[in-house]
Amino acid sequence: MAELVQTKFEHKRLPKTQILKRAVAIFVGAVLMAVGLEIFLVPNNVIDGGIVGISIMLSHLTGIGLGIFIFILNIPFFYLGYKQIGKTFAISTLFGIAVLSIFTSLFHPVPAFTDDILLATVFGGMVLGIGVGLVIRYGGALDGTEILAILITKKTPFSVGEIIMLFNVFILGAAGFVFSWDRAMYSILAYVIAFKSIDVVVEGLEESRSAWIISDSYQEIGDAILSRLGRGVTYIEGEGAFSGNSKKVIFCVITRLEEAKLKDIVAGYDEKAFLALADISEVRGGRFKKKDIH
Repeated sequence: MAELVQTKFEHKRLPKTQILKRAVAIFVGAVLMAVGLEIFLVPNNVIDGGIVGISIMLSHLTGIGLGIFIFILNIPFFYLGYKQIGKTFAISTLFGIAVLSIFTSLFHPVPAFTDDILLATVFGGMVLGIGVGLVIRYGGALDGTEILAILITKKTPFSVGEIIMLFNVFILGAAGFVFSWDRAMYSILAYVIAFKSIDVVVEGLEESRSAWIISDSYQEIGDAILSRLGRGVTYIEGEGAFSGNSKKVIFCVITRLEEAKLKDIVAGYDEKAFLALADISEVRGGRFKKKDIH
């Protein structure tokens, strides 16, 4: 009789320091979003997108607290996230939404920082975006439409960003009927500012780029990158599919600010060199930090 061998895979738990770091980041992010909403946007009848935007309009129409709507409307999406994405993501999301709901209620009696609609829109969008970006960076979400978009994109040809944008076109447009059309336009402006702020927080102020360089002068180019940019390089063995000739491929990671200098280095040694650049969302480990250049 053949024996059935079961292999058990142990789920490696995150260190307590990492869990604490994640919890603090999500807490701070949710509080910042509450500040952006209740101290800047909501008092000036400017809304955010997604479930939060729907909650703001329902709160305005019914007089019921914003935090209550945010929590209740997100419960079905929390359940979907737990079933389809994972326990860690769901717990992080539930924690963030709970903190957001509590602090929007606590901040509600606080007067707005400014009555200037443009200032409120700009700064509200920035603060809100920074808060959401922090939560996303540490593995959570503060709005059910993000979870729904992740699930829909698995069965459709549309990206998560495109699906969220489609939802928000209808939600932000509805603000024109609930408030006024100028407030709907300010809401769109706040959403765009928040969207860009999220990118800065998630990707960092200095976005990283990977560079792939193929040239017969690979040694000189690699040495120049090391000495002039202070960046480590890796030589990879390659072979041309058409010619069959062996090639050395240079791989390195730089920041967007160093892109122009890298192009100058490559062109200075080989104007016909192949150079490919691509965005990188995150860099960990290795020796990415710059070496001192003397």
